[in-house]
Amino acid sequence: MKQTFFSAWLCLTTLWVTAQTPDLLDIKIGQMILIGMPKAEVDPHVLEAVRKGKAGAIIFFEKNIPNKSNAFAAVKGMTWTYQKAASIPLFICIDQEGGKVNRLKEKYGFTKSVTAAALGKSKSIDSVAFYAEATAATLAGLGFNVNFAPVVDLAITQNTVIFKPERAYAANEDTVALMAAEVIRQHRKFGVLTSLKHFPGHGSSKEDTHFGVADVTATWNERELKPYQQLLRNNLVDAVMTSHIVNKNLDSKGYPATLSKEIVDGILRKQLQFNGVVFSDDMQMHAISKNFGLEESIRLAINAGVDILCFSNNIAGSDERTADKVHATIKNLVVRGDIKPERIDESFQRIVQLKARMGNKDAAAYKAEIASLQNQLRLQQEKEPEPVVQKAPEHKAEPNPVETGKKKKRKKERTN
Repeated sequence: MKQTFFSAWLCLTTLWVTAQTPDLLDIKIGQMILIGMPKAEVDPHVLEAVRKGKAGAIIFFEKNIPNKSNAFAAVKGMTWTYQKAASIPLFICIDQEGGKVNRLKEKYGFTKSVTAAALGKSKSIDSVAFYAEATAATLAGLGFNVNFAPVVDLAITQNTVIFKPERAYAANEDTVALMAAEVIRQHRKFGVLTSLKHFPGHGSSKEDTHFGVADVTATWNERELKPYQQLLRNNLVDAVMTSHIVNKNLDSKGYPATLSKEIVDGILRKQLQFNGVVFSDDMQMHAISKNFGLEESIRLAINAGVDILCFSNNIAGSDERTADKVHATIKNLVVRGDIKPERIDESFQRIVQLKARMGNKDAAAYKAEIASLQNQLRLQQEKEPEPVVQKAPEHKAEPNPVETGKKKKRKKERTN
């Protein structure tokens, strides 16, 4: 099974490189883009982006689940179609936390789920294992390979983004780490990757980053890092998702965590020593989109250490972002010298290593195959002339982000 999976990957990639002679940089950038779909059917534009390698990951929301009592076959058909179109295996993602952040509801024929808070109150690891196993088995059967869960935020303040939707297991960091560990183990049994969120901690916020700036400078506590530390120590972290919270004690310029090199590279990479894949929370949430331009937010996020940028096209009031637009923006930043090619290489290496683990597979078993793939891409690059790199323009002093954001009417479905 392992050999078949990666042999197919290598064959598809070889054919793709031979037939279309894509630029190596294009391939790498495409793997850094996560895009959402508009409806509960295969979208031709997204499918074409996947086929061309302009998107290495897609995400499903409830709007992408057919409104029928038994949607299993329809969803499976969609994930299969997208995956078949990808030359390099696709991350097919979902936020299936359970309870109120639940895309696969019972009314569509899927298994029942409960909130993290309910499991935390039950104080039963067996209950956590039961619901996590049911979720992971369902996701694997449908073709999903990444679940943006578990939430490891602490229920510190009674906010509307973590506490009230009951997305946190508890206020105690040890309880959160214990229950999150069981969720991850159950997902790994079925070959489904997980992503801890929302780094470095959203539980102490008073505002919702979907609708504006959430400043936790006065409320954030260092113990919000402890679930990450414990899970990393036990080798239970597949990936991490950043939050858009602002903490001026952690970032001297007051940037949201997703855009902060001091937080992503300094704390997550260097202090906690995590060298795996980092997903951004949705770049179209208003904490980012209303305070930073598309190009500037992408430049800051990638240079901060984010590997995969999420553009869900699921936030009311945000401009639609296509894979082509995001891809072209990243490439232009690299060509101009605002993002170093080496930084793109780092993300590509991390992503390929994580994709090798999809389907309950050991990354070490594919070391030779990964090296072969990278060698093929390198040889392709050597055949093509090097692009003319323009001198990077001098940047003016970077503005501090807006201190506060106005609350807007809450959208029914929460993203990430």
